[in-house]
Amino acid sequence: MRRKIPSIESLTAFEAAAKHQSFTRAAEELSLTQSAICKQIASLEAFLGVDLFSRAKRRVSLTEAGKVYAKQVQEDLDRIERNALSIMAHEGVGGILELAAIPTFTTRWLIPRLPLFYAAHPDITLNITTKAEPFLFTDTPFDAAIHFGTDIWPGARAEYLFGEETVPVCSPKLLDTQQCNDITDLAKLTLLHQSARHDAWRKWFNAAGYPHQNAMVGPRFELFSMLVEAAKAKLGVALVPRFLVQEELSTGVLVIPFNLSLKTDMGYYLVYPDNNANNTALQKFSEWLLAQAREYERQMANNL
Repeated sequence: MRRKIPSIESLTAFEAAAKHQSFTRAAEELSLTQSAICKQIASLEAFLGVDLFSRAKRRVSLTEAGKVYAKQVQEDLDRIERNALSIMAHEGVGGILELAAIPTFTTRWLIPRLPLFYAAHPDITLNITTKAEPFLFTDTPFDAAIHFGTDIWPGARAEYLFGEETVPVCSPKLLDTQQCNDITDLAKLTLLHQSARHDAWRKWFNAAGYPHQNAMVGPRFELFSMLVEAAKAKLGVALVPRFLVQEELSTGVLVIPFNLSLKTDMGYYLVYPDNNANNTALQKFSEWLLAQAREYERQMANNL
């Protein structure tokens, strides 16, 4: 059965016209005449049986249906282009993986290990976009994601990487100027918070045996990387995942004033849609990532 699909020419003309809200500018972008753009869009509207543009005098604007379809067409054309570039670049071998990942995890843990991945799989290109919140794979171009939370992700498989242990850290120079002999002294210092985990310090003080300590006061930062820099700048004490500050702790740039860690039932996961499970490039990345996670867990166990 022949597919009921519009021509690529009409879709690219529509995408350009929708982006600029102008047939003239679309023609300039595609090196076509305005008449050619008008014909392609008229052909597309006739094919669909729907008006995509409202025409008033010499101006055009998208209809409601046009706005919805423009977003879908842009995503579809982007996907077609990525697939073409992938096979052109790799001559049918390897491929390109689009990965969504948590910002600080990516910069502090994943990227330093990527040379090992590329050494083993030089034919695979990994494109990384930072994305902190869960999403539906059907609405994005991503092949997989790394997220922190549980293994529940609608329509996707979840591969457990490792858990999280948060510890208080600060600059040793901060302790040189402010006495910190016990938990009550620590509570007098400025507490630095991660915006999405507003009750982390409260949970830490509960675990330390100080459930009534006011732990909500202090500046908040969107990313853990900002918290780390704030702690290095002697702005206060930050509660951060231990793996994000391994280098600072080993070099003495940051110290742990009280070695009491806070563990959680949540963890870091590689997730990907069920229909992408047979993607060869994703399988290779998943195997490598899980091996790196197991090695990291082994190193952490030996250091404790």
